[in-house]
Amino acid sequence: MTPFQANALLTLGTTLRQAGYRFMTVTPSTHRRINGRPGNEKARDLRDVFGWSRPFTPAVLPPGMLDLMASAGVLEGGGDELRSTVRASTLDDLLLFHSAFPTHADNAVFFGPDTYRFVGAMRRAFASADPAPMRAVDVGCGSGSGALTVARAFPAADVIGADVNTAALTLARVNAELNGVTGFTACESDLFAGVAGDVDLIVSNPPFVVDPDGRRYRHGGGERGAELSRRIVEEGLARLRPGGRLLLYTGVALSGIDDHFLDSIRARLDAECTSWSYEELDPDIFGGQLGEAGYEEVERIAAVWLQARKR
Repeated sequence: MTPFQANALLTLGTTLRQAGYRFMTVTPSTHRRINGRPGNEKARDLRDVFGWSRPFTPAVLPPGMLDLMASAGVLEGGGDELRSTVRASTLDDLLLFHSAFPTHADNAVFFGPDTYRFVGAMRRAFASADPAPMRAVDVGCGSGSGALTVARAFPAADVIGADVNTAALTLARVNAELNGVTGFTACESDLFAGVAGDVDLIVSNPPFVVDPDGRRYRHGGGERGAELSRRIVEEGLARLRPGGRLLLYTGVALSGIDDHFLDSIRARLDAECTSWSYEELDPDIFGGQLGEAGYEEVERIAAVWLQARKR
């Protein structure tokens, strides 16, 4: 992924919003299927260019937008085979830039159906946020969707978007400004390593699949992809102030009836929390992943939601 020019990308986002652009990002398998339909080989409008990531000709874009894309560093190809290196997705009234489809690069910036589930679960949890957090961190913030949701729900809070991926941090900063979100700071950090001090709220939607290539945007590490999630729980509890909350959305690869991820964190939650809850939001996500290496014994991948309050 090439470096972004933030000011030009912000102008591009403003232009898309003024044009009434909207796009809901789907799963990779759905994206591939829709793009494979006859007639969808080339882009015909802005949604095809910036949502469906289809190749396009200059004539598809409004005057001046091609130069704006080039200035922003999000244009590749040439002639009649141009492509945008970013997608723009809508999440309610938010417009968020992230990586174009398909995502292959190690520093790709994720956004997808998991993002919508994550944000929805957070919003429901915010109804019981008492007192409101004054300092929060989104661990592995990616496009910034989680951090910006926190910042809008709690405008008095200092919200940190932490990520090891500098391309993600650039997009998160642009997305914050594009959506008029204040109180947000992007921080280069491997989990909590670059974040100083304690916090009242930790939210996270980390990578959780087993990726043989170890790409950071999707590889959750060992333990069938649950290593990062476990570390966020363990290291996060140490950073929470008394009464602070941890909200984690992740996926767990399951074989049989035992949940190895929950088993690995249960004792810590019991010892350090006044209360916690754990539920499956969806029993079967990323079914196509089960045909990949590392999933030979896995029956399903479940989307799970953990809420914990520090003692």
